[in-house]
Amino acid sequence: MFSEDTEHQKTEEKLQSEPVMTIEAYVSGHVQGVGFRACVRKIALGLCISGEVMNLSDGNVYIIATGESAVLEKMISSLYECPGAYVREIEIFELEPRNFTDFSIIRLM
Repeated sequence: MFSEDTEHQKTEEKLQSEPVMTIEAYVSGHVQGVGFRACVRKIALGLCISGEVMNLSDGNVYIIATGESAVLEKMISSLYECPGAYVREIEIFELEPRNFTDFSIIRLM
């Protein structure tokens, strides 16, 4: 029984030590006017990722997201599955870690 407790503790420590990072992503394609931002938010919330998503004036979508590296990768790969959208390219850049309380859709006037 002692070894099971030790293994459980090691697993918990490993899960707690996953690196948290912040990325920004620029998504191009047919991604505005098709519910893409709502899809991004749904994916992010399902993966416990915080951040923001907004339309840009050039027709692209901007995402800033904070989470564990592997989870962020899963979010990015899931963007191609958003219904109604056609994702042509995603440019990703790592930023200094930022804290967000939620994942929000930003609507610019």
